[in-house]
Amino acid sequence: MITVKCFARYRALLGFSDLQVPAAPTLGELLADPCFQALPKDALLAVNQAFADRTAPIHDGDEVALMPPVSGG
Repeated sequence: MITVKCFARYRALLGFSDLQVPAAPTLGELLADPCFQALPKDALLAVNQAFADRTAPIHDGDEVALMPPVSGG
């Protein structure tokens, strides 16, 4: 199983803060699941607390974080 954590506005957008899902070969394949269809394409993604892109491999027991883009000034 993979643990998916949503941060900030993605909690309300996707309807969960933590979710357990079956493992997938890549982050992109995991995010193709219908429960992630509302996730914006510009979302920041991390696997095991390291930023990753959709081609990143994932394995059973990994933690995936979904975060909105950050801005500041």
